[in-house]
Amino acid sequence: MELVDAPHSKCGTFGFVGSSPTAPTFLMNTYQRFPLELVRGKGCWVWDKEGNKYLDAIAGIATCSLGHSHRKLTNALNKQLRKIQHVSNLFFIPEQEDLAEWLIKNSCAESVFFCNSGAEANEAAIKLARKYGHIQRGIKNPIILSAKSSFHGRTLAALSATGQEKYHKNFGPLLEGFDFFSFNSSKSFQDLQEKIEKELPRISAVLIEPIQGEGGIFPGENDFFHFLRDFCTKNKILLIFDEVQSGMGRTGKLWGYEQFQIEPDAFTLAKGLGGGHAIGALLVKESANIFELGDHASTFGGNPFACKAALTVAKEIENANLLENVNSRGKQIRLGLRQIVNDYPNHFNEVRGVGLMQGLVIKEGSHLNSQIITRKTIEEGLLTIGAGPKVIRIVPPLIIKEKEVNQLIIRLRKSIKGLIC
Repeated sequence: MELVDAPHSKCGTFGFVGSSPTAPTFLMNTYQRFPLELVRGKGCWVWDKEGNKYLDAIAGIATCSLGHSHRKLTNALNKQLRKIQHVSNLFFIPEQEDLAEWLIKNSCAESVFFCNSGAEANEAAIKLARKYGHIQRGIKNPIILSAKSSFHGRTLAALSATGQEKYHKNFGPLLEGFDFFSFNSSKSFQDLQEKIEKELPRISAVLIEPIQGEGGIFPGENDFFHFLRDFCTKNKILLIFDEVQSGMGRTGKLWGYEQFQIEPDAFTLAKGLGGGHAIGALLVKESANIFELGDHASTFGGNPFACKAALTVAKEIENANLLENVNSRGKQIRLGLRQIVNDYPNHFNEVRGVGLMQGLVIKEGSHLNSQIITRKTIEEGLLTIGAGPKVIRIVPPLIIKEKEVNQLIIRLRKSIKGLIC
């Protein structure tokens, strides 16, 4: 594999000659792509067009729950393709009913709406929260509270609910009806209390991630989430969890809310739900089940193909006892990352995360950043991704094995060593 210098850091970083695809002249310039063209995958491994092999610790950004080309998923979807792929939601869809039944039996929810992505699921949740405010609370202009550093999607309403200004630039005016409080800081209780005192008559919902992903891998604190649950219950406010990244076993429990032993009134899913296929969902308890005919819809949402994929993923998580694997491998990754922090204290200062959603935090003042490291790990046959400029996010498939985690840590350490002069 030939390397060429691309001196963006003190020590230099690299691009790959021959493995980078031809410039995609017909695509809009919306992605900063890694210099790889991946053409095949099996389990936790992927190959580029030149046959180079990489350990995948990205998993489609916490999406490929069963890894790549999983036998059961492949067989189920091949059968479904020969059966039927799409019909309108004007008809009953057996695969949709089966998936909904599994989700309800295995969660606190009582009803499901299917869509195509996390942003769409959060859009549905935002509409639900606004309608709830109007009809249940009599609020003329309802407000949804969300956390600073949150990420809820890139469509306009989901973007308006996102508490990171960098995503807002040049897309104003954003939608009104959102306000933000601190997440997991010493100011959290005080900050939220100030919002409550100021805006309580208008608050219809709180939308929050159990563990912030794009915001830097911040797990929620138990006391704060219990405070939120009590506050919402007392004031008849909806507590909505964004489980787009944390749901479907990613944290070592089926749902992120189980980490706190509380239940939300509604929660959203996507990413790992379909194991790499496009599906999202809004799940609600009976108290939040207020959508009526014509309130919301999705042409492709809950189509037979996507639902068959999701149900296959769900049953494999259950039957293969993948939650136990997530917890075991998550502890293994965490120990390896902590050793990196101990060995390189001038460059790393913390490990954050739960299960197979882990973050290695880069120290302020280090010349390293997530982009430099993720590009360097490619050289070592490891795919990683940032969660902001100062966190390396590790979100491999839920099926990752002990020996593969060993390889993950070895390759990450070698990459870091090669960048530290």
